[in-house]
Amino acid sequence: MEPEKFSIRSRIKSFGYAISGIIAFITREHNARIHLVATIAVVIAAFVLKVTTAEAIALTIVTGLVWITEMLNTCIERMADMITRERNPQIKFIKDLAAGAVLVAAGIAVIVGLLIFIPKVL
Repeated sequence: MEPEKFSIRSRIKSFGYAISGIIAFITREHNARIHLVATIAVVIAAFVLKVTTAEAIALTIVTGLVWITEMLNTCIERMADMITRERNPQIKFIKDLAAGAVLVAAGIAVIVGLLIFIPKVL
């Protein structure tokens, strides 16, 4: 099977699918809306408190990390639910592990946020 030839039209379609996925994620998932509010709060605080470029980079990275882990967690949970809705200790472990990854990412983001914002507020 030959690889598909590069096409601008298909790349644009790919971006459309990705944007559609992000919109669906925000509109269907409660946690996504919580992350959206937190992200907006961080962006506003960053502007109001005049963070440095390095601080803005750190905030962007940890915020992105939280979004990425939450989206992947949602994918894992949805796929696991498609496999079976019955109680299964292996699937529970996988779902708990994915949720734990989000918690770790969020914890790191909170720590970075506190390290950046607390000195500026004080």
